[in-house]
Amino acid sequence: MQLEQIEKTSLGFFPTPLVELSRLSHFLGGPKIFMKRDDLTGLALGGNKTRKLEYILADALKQGCDTIITAGAAQSNHCRQTAAAAAKLNLDCHLLLGGEAPLKTQGNLLLDHIFDCHIHWTGTNRKGEDIARIFTQLKAAGKKPYLVPYGGSNELGAISFIDAVAELQQQNKGREFSHVVFASSSGGTHAGLTLGKHIYKKTFELVGINIDKDTNASLPFDQQITQLIISTAKFIGLDYSFSKDELILNSDFVGDGYGVVGPQENEAIALTAKFEGILLDPVYTSRAMAGLIDLIRSGKIGKSDQVLFWHTGGAPSLFAYADDLDFSLSDN
Repeated sequence: MQLEQIEKTSLGFFPTPLVELSRLSHFLGGPKIFMKRDDLTGLALGGNKTRKLEYILADALKQGCDTIITAGAAQSNHCRQTAAAAAKLNLDCHLLLGGEAPLKTQGNLLLDHIFDCHIHWTGTNRKGEDIARIFTQLKAAGKKPYLVPYGGSNELGAISFIDAVAELQQQNKGREFSHVVFASSSGGTHAGLTLGKHIYKKTFELVGINIDKDTNASLPFDQQITQLIISTAKFIGLDYSFSKDELILNSDFVGDGYGVVGPQENEAIALTAKFEGILLDPVYTSRAMAGLIDLIRSGKIGKSDQVLFWHTGGAPSLFAYADDLDFSLSDN
């Protein structure tokens, strides 16, 4: 299997912009900061999952499936983009969302409803633990369901970020970044960027900022990413030996856990909005940007470095977190 032989369907607008964050960089006293804006992929207000879904849903169509199933948290960006992609491709969509139905429908959940998908509330299970039951029910009803993994993070999803590194290389015009910083959550983006770095012989340090605590996982998250890197390399016929020791997964910024907004997320949202007019989301990109800001302030990323922050999207969830946001931080 070679990359160019793997089918994909068109769902987004690519390449996404590459921009310099000069005012934020100046405020932080250097280094030069650039942003890859996958929040502008176009599908359902954008996000990095659009890249993954182009490959994953092409496989669903190839198999003749008529129904898509996936899972996530109540404000899942992945679920919102999956629902939109299914609508575009005339596929039924079933979302398994953690928690209970809220009294007020807003943010990503509002968009899920607008895309006319079927929502199943799953309590404490937000990572697809109940998918097998819904899958069996749909098959019994005569449907041909297709499972999109949590976060779109399988070999097909990871491949899309090999493409993303090639896209970045075309835009970069000879500039070499010292670091690429991004939110690492379900592993597909991390795995794909790692393989893209290897294939295109890039020298940047790939820094994944972990946004979730390891809870109820069969394997530690770093091992999950490592396994996905290895299996994706095998899937595309790439002879690549990768060790977990090579993986950079920074877990210093998980705070009180998934989706819990604290001072670091508030500051990252406020500063990026104030100085660049760009919105981060409360769960993923704000936590990753908080990590980048801390790495700069602590001197672990130096003033002479050139850093790329990969914006993976998620701004629609801001509206659902309005009570947790502290706008006074924008007075910094």
